[in-house]
Amino acid sequence: MSQTLSVHVRVNDAETGHPTPVRIRFAGPNGEYFPPLGRPGEFPVGRNEDVGGHVYLNQKRYAYIDGTCEVPLPTGVLLDIEIWKGPGYLPVHETTVLGAGQLTLRYSMRRWTDERWTRLTAADSRCHFLTPHAAKLEAAAEGLDFVNLLATVQDYPSPDGHMYRVVPNITAFSGQTASLDGIYVNTFNVHPVLGRLGLLHSHRAVYPLTFGHVDDTDDWSLADWADQCHRKEGLVVWCDAYRPEAGLPGGEALVNAILGKIDAIEMDAHDRTSSFLPLWYRLLNAGMQLPLMGGTGKDSNRIALGGVRTLTPAAESRTYADWVAAVRSGHTVVSNGPFLGSSVSGLPFVSEIALLAPQQIRLHFEAASIVPFEKLELIVNGAVIASTKPTVGKSPMADVWSATIEAEHPLPDGGWVAARCWGTTKSSLYPHIPVFAHTSPVFVQVAGRPFPRAPQAVAALRREIEAVQHWIETEGRFTTPRRKEQLLANCAAALGRL
Repeated sequence: MSQTLSVHVRVNDAETGHPTPVRIRFAGPNGEYFPPLGRPGEFPVGRNEDVGGHVYLNQKRYAYIDGTCEVPLPTGVLLDIEIWKGPGYLPVHETTVLGAGQLTLRYSMRRWTDERWTRLTAADSRCHFLTPHAAKLEAAAEGLDFVNLLATVQDYPSPDGHMYRVVPNITAFSGQTASLDGIYVNTFNVHPVLGRLGLLHSHRAVYPLTFGHVDDTDDWSLADWADQCHRKEGLVVWCDAYRPEAGLPGGEALVNAILGKIDAIEMDAHDRTSSFLPLWYRLLNAGMQLPLMGGTGKDSNRIALGGVRTLTPAAESRTYADWVAAVRSGHTVVSNGPFLGSSVSGLPFVSEIALLAPQQIRLHFEAASIVPFEKLELIVNGAVIASTKPTVGKSPMADVWSATIEAEHPLPDGGWVAARCWGTTKSSLYPHIPVFAHTSPVFVQVAGRPFPRAPQAVAALRREIEAVQHWIETEGRFTTPRRKEQLLANCAAALGRL
């Protein structure tokens, strides 16, 4: 006859022998979830609903633990156990039957990655609504070095019938210093039509956090936010680019990207109605040197922290400032699982190469993953010029999918080069989007000439800026004429650079 025991669970890191944070799930023969003590069996999964400490993926509930927990489990029945620790560790997935009087379960997490991949820094560029302590636990469990927890304005409907405007986590703002180990609290600044910016590594918060809503005027701009952030040594990230809910296509964020006020563009884990890559490639083909960075935009328990992440080469000091500098320089890879490395003309993680005369450039890209992917592709000026399928390496530890592309390619007029790996299916590790990784571009300049610009890409961006101008003239609500004039002047300056 089955009985329920309070079982002590310990999950160690195989290298250190010490408990390590993980994402864990205990389930019964019919899929019923057994939560650790102190964690609910049912939890909300809506936006800004008790975010943190647990996650709902693949229609399954998981808990985050610091490496130990107690969990009430039945004896004599088949239990299904899953333990995850991000893309650099082998997952544990096994079934067991708890014996009568068995009060302990022990597990070990092992790295599969070699030095090429362990020397990369992993960060989530944006999440919301977790507490810093929950973010720290989840980051450690998902193999992240840094997390950017961004305070953002939210409407809060009170039981008293009043709608309050609140800013979760603003009192934890930490800027360039950690709120907790690896957790940096900064701001997410929003206009409902002109666009959204993540302002990271700013030594003070940049206010207002929002303008242009129903009870606001438009007497501010994204350029004001970007300029203030840069004066405060911050990093400006274009978030939710080309999402309908972010307002105009491109919006003022596009204007600022052309004017050099945006440091990177973010790819996140949320669904899209249109593909992100063609829109980003169009920006690059119009001559904009805009690095890619990855973050989940996690705002509910339906998204795992780090489910889309930014990988950068790790400096010896491995600090947050090092990570910011790597992003600003364009030394990034965005990934939801695979590791992807690059070398152009023998230089690893380079963002720009200047050639005195046209010549072949040597390209080397390699990918490795415990999540199956289907192709590694070499991209030049937005077009696939080479591709290869991965091989599967069998080892006592795990199956590892890996692929390498080596090529020499001419760019007589200059341009950009990048690599991506992808698959068509979603993984059990991070099911938010199909398996994917992409490098930031390497721009190649020849004989000092300007980077080539595709006429169709330029024409499309001009139309988007003209739409911003039209909105300013016809719908913007300005009480200070010079604010309107400055915004129009920025649009004109961006058009002049295309």
